[in-house]
Amino acid sequence: MIHASLRSVGPVERGALGLIDALRDAVGPPGTLLMVLGADESEPFDALSSPVDIEDMGVLAEVFRTDPGVSVNDHPADRFAAIGPGAAHLEPTPLHDYHGPGSVLERLTASGGKVLRLGANPDTVTLTHYAEYLADVPDKVRVRRRYVRADAGELWVESLDDMDGIATWDQGDYFPQIFLDYRASGAVRVGPVGGCEAELFDARSFVPFSVAWLNRQFNAGSAS
Repeated sequence: MIHASLRSVGPVERGALGLIDALRDAVGPPGTLLMVLGADESEPFDALSSPVDIEDMGVLAEVFRTDPGVSVNDHPADRFAAIGPGAAHLEPTPLHDYHGPGSVLERLTASGGKVLRLGANPDTVTLTHYAEYLADVPDKVRVRRRYVRADAGELWVESLDDMDGIATWDQGDYFPQIFLDYRASGAVRVGPVGGCEAELFDARSFVPFSVAWLNRQFNAGSAS
């Protein structure tokens, strides 16, 4: 799973396409690249044609979406794109609680997938949302949001709050702190890629770390 900032990586021959090609070469034919897309919510959602919100997700996600051979799943709040053998596992995606059990994130973790960050902000580790479902945090905040599909009109989706968090942390946004603490544990491989510091780690290691972190911070009964 890729989280990348083209600006941080720096000049790459052929730009975003060049970086995607380099990543495909790195994983080889048996490997799969996965990227979260979301969608530009200013227009009705169509899984195949709706562009990403570039301001939020970046240029690389939009270029990846339109690259030949890339598959996408059909969820207005949780659209992913993938290329490689694992792209067959983008579906099914639960309509509600789409980051929890049965999700793309669960399958990424169960399959031994890795997360590669290339100059991305520390608050962009989408896998943390899966940990939020597994954590024993009392009174998790839930939301109900409206989407508009091009093929079916209005749609309401219920889930844990994946924008403002499942609980209030007195220091603000807990997403970046979880990743920074995980990195400090020594579980992240770090090295240069272009002009940025690349970070590579195992989903199977990150998820239980994040669950334990959330349990401790929010005084859950099963804290460990």
